[in-house]
Amino acid sequence: MNPSTGDDVFRFRLSLQYEDSAGVLDAIARASTVVAGIPDTTSSVRHIKTAYATVREFLASNFAGDPTQLKRFLAAFTHRVKLIRIVTPDLSRALKVFETINDRGVGLNAMDLLKNLLFMRTDAADYSRLKDRWKELVGNLERCGEKPLRFLRYFVLSSYEIDASRPLREDEIYAWFERNADRAGIAADPIGFLDRLVARSRDYAKFAEGKAPDSTPVPYLRNIAAMSGAARQHFLLLLAGSHLPPDLFAELARRIENLFFCYLITREPTKMFERSFARWSEDLRAVRTRGDLDAFVDLYVTPDLRQRSKDFDFAMVELDQGRIQAYRLRYVLAKLTQFVQWEAWQNAADRQLDGFLDKAVHVEHILPTTPTPEVRAGFDLPADYERYSRKLGNLVLLEMSINTSVSNGPYADKREAYRESKFLLTRSLVEKPHVGQQTLPNKAVADLPQFEEWTSTTIDERQRVLARLARRVWQIPEPVPGQLAPSVVPT
Repeated sequence: MNPSTGDDVFRFRLSLQYEDSAGVLDAIARASTVVAGIPDTTSSVRHIKTAYATVREFLASNFAGDPTQLKRFLAAFTHRVKLIRIVTPDLSRALKVFETINDRGVGLNAMDLLKNLLFMRTDAADYSRLKDRWKELVGNLERCGEKPLRFLRYFVLSSYEIDASRPLREDEIYAWFERNADRAGIAADPIGFLDRLVARSRDYAKFAEGKAPDSTPVPYLRNIAAMSGAARQHFLLLLAGSHLPPDLFAELARRIENLFFCYLITREPTKMFERSFARWSEDLRAVRTRGDLDAFVDLYVTPDLRQRSKDFDFAMVELDQGRIQAYRLRYVLAKLTQFVQWEAWQNAADRQLDGFLDKAVHVEHILPTTPTPEVRAGFDLPADYERYSRKLGNLVLLEMSINTSVSNGPYADKREAYRESKFLLTRSLVEKPHVGQQTLPNKAVADLPQFEEWTSTTIDERQRVLARLARRVWQIPEPVPGQLAPSVVPT
């Protein structure tokens, strides 16, 4: 009631945390028709609009045109649902009640509880600052589509020494922060801790964009995304190395790309290399110079690759379209083609994988997947035709304009088209470049054979050639002495 006029004054008991809520609660309370048009300025606004739309849909589908039934539902709802209001002297005690109630299994996640913990440890005068910083944190994660709990987990694993023998699960994250409040700086300086968390979330979002923390594009991060777009495990190491200058960060990313592909092609379980990354993070945080980084690589990355060397060979020799997703196989072909191209010409444009992954570049099956009867009958192992057509050794990258002209004909008819390709790895099927003596192009294709005919034998031979080339592309060291070899390895 207005004390001056005696008129009723209506006010809402609930207000949103952020000021840029665009009046969504006011619009809902006044049954405004513009609710749907209110911009999603925060995740809270978006969730409120979704809840409001769900309630309206429920009421419309169950009580449309029947006000009597709607009133009966309202009566039952208001009399049977009990709301308990708890009044506390200050916000700190309210947060404590909130934490206690939600410890009974209501199911708030670690992100919600961490926010609550920070408010409990922060002076009331700094609430506004804390609120704004938290909003920035959430915005950074939303921008890159990351799950907050995975980010928190990787933040802990990359920032603090933990027991590597026991993995940190997502449902243990909040308990870890509670136990380590002093160590993490939450107890003494909650705002400072949140500043570090926000900074790492900003870096995290940059990683998802294929960039270093200073926004410098890093092609190796884009390559990993082409290899496995949803992968985030390598972000753990990137977080631990986020302090590195751009050149060292790019070198770290290059090493991680090699390692990640080796893990992928040898089918290493995710939980195993994630655990390794957590162990390595402590030493990576101490890296400051190129010498430090080289020592880190020699201590961790190179031995890990060497241990999988034979498995890598076996995987590459056996690689075909049935063993790997199409986009990953395209990544493999792009990397092999890029490597030869760079070795030969060293053009700046060839440093980016994007040009080899462009839609205008097709994956060409030398032995066509839909052959004419003559092509199938002319293959030396017609019963195994499909198996050989899917092999890596039967695939090349070819410009779309050329690929449409070669169609499904025999190899003899395709040779001239391959000769026209700008990709040296493709041209090397039918010719070696001769540009002076001991030139880079000659050296680049020195070990690449040419083929007069296309049979099961030549496909197997080319697959072994590409497997040997792959060791150079992804910098796979020689195997551990005495390591047992798989049943098939490159000769």
